[in-house]
Amino acid sequence: MKKILFLFGTRPEAIKMAPLIAAFSSDENFNVKVGVTAQHREMLDQVISFFEIKVDYDLNVMKHNQTLYQLTSDLISGITNEILLKESFDYVFVQGDTTTVLAASLAAFYQKIKIVHIEAGLRSGDILSPFPEEMNRVMTSRIASLHFCPTEASKEHLLKENITENIYVVGNTVIDALLMGLDKIDSKHEEIMISKFDFIDFSKKLILVTCHRRENFGNPFEEICDALLEISSQFKDVEIIYPVHLNPNIKEVASKKLIAKNIKLISPLTYPELIWMMNKSYIIVTDSGGIQEEAPSLGKPVLVLREVTERMEGVDAGTAILVGSDKKKILYQIQKLIGNPEYYTNIATASNPYGDGTTSERIKQILLKS
Repeated sequence: MKKILFLFGTRPEAIKMAPLIAAFSSDENFNVKVGVTAQHREMLDQVISFFEIKVDYDLNVMKHNQTLYQLTSDLISGITNEILLKESFDYVFVQGDTTTVLAASLAAFYQKIKIVHIEAGLRSGDILSPFPEEMNRVMTSRIASLHFCPTEASKEHLLKENITENIYVVGNTVIDALLMGLDKIDSKHEEIMISKFDFIDFSKKLILVTCHRRENFGNPFEEICDALLEISSQFKDVEIIYPVHLNPNIKEVASKKLIAKNIKLISPLTYPELIWMMNKSYIIVTDSGGIQEEAPSLGKPVLVLREVTERMEGVDAGTAILVGSDKKKILYQIQKLIGNPEYYTNIATASNPYGDGTTSERIKQILLKS
């Protein structure tokens, strides 16, 4: 029996780990343990509760005004002393590119435990964008034992870095999680959602906006807001829904600028609320990596509020369009999607390059044979 530790710290990691944990926990060939670092405490707990994940270790590392180097140090120390020195593991699973991923990988490496990297091979090509995520994933790739890539392009990135062994293209577990999540939202939950968001006119074309990344702070975010305001003025049959991130760089600007009858600024959404709202939307405008992957499975065109993305497969496949923070590009694409049904349909029906919902089972079968 192989003993596995799933280790994660943020909401996106938890979402993408949830279907893996379910798949491995239901197989008697594996002894599964789950550890969380709680980089995102409240948002992480929502996902753990929704997917009914049993947590064995909770490090709860975050401190007020914690620096990146303090967080990294605390993570390595906590993971080592509180988990890895207390039990022996055959594999440590990490997902993505957070500081938890890098620290967990280093801690496992120091204990000579095999590291399994989920969503391996993503690259923007700029170690400072996104920061520190790009370097986190580059360094994790150097010490991982198994690399599970979402796409062929991700595999090619690893090969170019002379990482050539144990690379598997399996799709992205975020699609598994999305389908699992939607299955959990039954008619009762639907009624609860509609009641909670009764101030939204669902008969209109909904544009769901999420924007929180550092590179969009300041002038870029001002331009994004100006574009959204203009759209709200031009299209009265459109409702813009924006769950506003709590960071003051975003929240304060949004509350001052985005004032219009058909713009609804709302509190951050839980994961089930988010995927439900995505499913109700007509267009999604986002700087989120996960949403770029999820939206195509729901048939929703995505405008990406970033100058570069490590998820170019969606852009190449025609499911996503890079607009950055350029007001003219944002306006042009939203206007075209609303005004040109054929253009909208071509994007909405493009095949999702990130998977079909069976990634977790593929990964499990590979581990059984390894």
